[in-house]
Amino acid sequence: MGMEFNRKLPIPKLIKEMYPLSEKVAKVKAERDEQIKAIFRGEDKRFLLIIGPCSADREDAVLDYSCRLAKLQEKVKDKIFMIPRIYTGKPRTTGEGYKGMVHQPDPSKGENMLDGIIAVRRLHTQVIEESGLVCADEMLYPENYRYLSDILSYVAVGARSVENQEHRLVASGMDIPVGMKNPTGGDYSVMLNAITAAQNPHMFIYRGWEVVSSGNPYAHAIMRGYSNKHGNNIPNYHYEDMNLIYEMYIGKEVRNRTVIVDCNHANSGKQYEEQIRIAKEVLYSKRHSEQLGDFIKGLMIESYIEDGAQKIGEGIYGKSITDPCLGWEKSERLVCELAEAL
Repeated sequence: MGMEFNRKLPIPKLIKEMYPLSEKVAKVKAERDEQIKAIFRGEDKRFLLIIGPCSADREDAVLDYSCRLAKLQEKVKDKIFMIPRIYTGKPRTTGEGYKGMVHQPDPSKGENMLDGIIAVRRLHTQVIEESGLVCADEMLYPENYRYLSDILSYVAVGARSVENQEHRLVASGMDIPVGMKNPTGGDYSVMLNAITAAQNPHMFIYRGWEVVSSGNPYAHAIMRGYSNKHGNNIPNYHYEDMNLIYEMYIGKEVRNRTVIVDCNHANSGKQYEEQIRIAKEVLYSKRHSEQLGDFIKGLMIESYIEDGAQKIGEGIYGKSITDPCLGWEKSERLVCELAEAL
C-alpha cells in the first residue's frame, strides 16, 4: 500500500474551540480586515506592504519581529499598511527541505502535523494579540485553511499552486484578499484564469462537504518573476511588465484589477538585497503612470531580524532557514524611504 494512515486529525471546528480567539483579537481582525478591503476597493489610498520572513520557523523570533513591525507601522501609518508574513507552509520544488511550521513546529525535530496545526494557530493568534497587526500566510494545503479561516487576513497562492483547481475554488469562498502568483513558467494567462475563477461563485467538494462559494472580489495578481526553459530567472516588475499585465487584465471580466509585486524570488534572483532597488523602482512606476498608480496596490518583501539565511541547526536567532531575507535595519530604512516617496 502506497500510503500509511497514521491518525485522523481533529476537524477545524474542534481546534478552533480548543484554541479560540479572544474578543480583543477578533475585534482587531475585523477592523483591520475592513481597512485592507478598502485599500483593494481604492477607497483607502495607503500602500500595502506584506513583509516578513520567508518562513515562520520559530515562535519567539517571529513574535519579536512582528512587534518591531508594529512600532514601525505606527511611524508610517498614514502612507503604508503593513501585513506581517507569517508563512507556516512552504512549497518545495523537489519535495526536499523544510516544509514549514505546519509540518515541523520545531525545525530540529521530526514532522508532526497535529502539533504543527496547533502551533500555527497559536502563533497567528499571538502575533495579533501582541502586535495588533493581522497576518498573511500561504495556502499550501487548501483543506488546512479552515484551521485558520477566522484569523487570517491575507492569503497567497504560490507559483506552484496557482493552476490547481482546488486552490482556485477554495479562494472563491474566502472573504479576505487572495493573491495569485504568476506560475514559475511565467504564463500570465494561468494567473489571470486563477483570478477569474476565484472571483466567481462555484459548487465543489471541500472537506467531505458539497459547498457553494460566493466568489471573492478581492482575488488579485502577484508578480514574482519566473524561469525560462533554461532555468534562468526572468524578472517581471519593470514598468513595461506592469503595463502588460494591466492590459491583459482589461481583457478579463473581473470585479477587481489589482497587482502586488513580490520583490524577491525570481524578481531578485533570490539576491535579497536587490529587494531594496526593486521596491523603489516599482514605486517609481506607480508614480509615473496614472493608470498604474491605482493598479499597483503594494509589495511583498522578505525580511527578518538578521540578514541572509542559515542552515537548520546553526541556531542564529531571527535568521531565515529558507530563502535569504533583508535584516531588520535594512528593512526599517527601506520602509521609511518608501513612506517618504509615496
